[in-house]
Amino acid sequence: MSIEVRLEEIEEQELPPVDYRWDADTDILTAALRPAGVAEGLSGSVDIQGPDGAWIMLEVTGGRVASVEIAVWPDVKTVDTLRLPAENGAVRLRVPSRPSQPGLAAVEVDTTIRAVADKAERTIHFRIGPQRSSRAMRIARDLMVEVDARSRVAGLWLLNVPPFPATS
Repeated sequence: MSIEVRLEEIEEQELPPVDYRWDADTDILTAALRPAGVAEGLSGSVDIQGPDGAWIMLEVTGGRVASVEIAVWPDVKTVDTLRLPAENGAVRLRVPSRPSQPGLAAVEVDTTIRAVADKAERTIHFRIGPQRSSRAMRIARDLMVEVDARSRVAGLWLLNVPPFPATS
């Protein structure tokens, strides 16, 4: 199963900010967005689960991504420099309700999740599903989504992630 989305082009100044928050006790990273305006579509969660236990949750309100939560991390490959993909504009990403299940509040997707981060772990790329051709678009100031030719989510880019809090 995959996550099909709809994209609406917007002006860059319409991109919502991202508030990152680390939970030091659980290693959970949350990227909360503050989307503006009224929206329609799925309200609930989209849980992406990898066979290795990796787990990403998209909280969706009125069809719009309200937050991304990484609760169980895949193995993260670290590279010296992580090159961002070419951006294809700013979009509002919508997760539509399914006509056959309009009241459904949770969707689970079982697929592979791979993560690559730069050395400072300030930029993290999550590839969702098999590697395939996709285009990257900004859905928030510090969050990009990759979408394939069939309008399915292929990856997420978290940008300007704050460092994990020091523990004593």
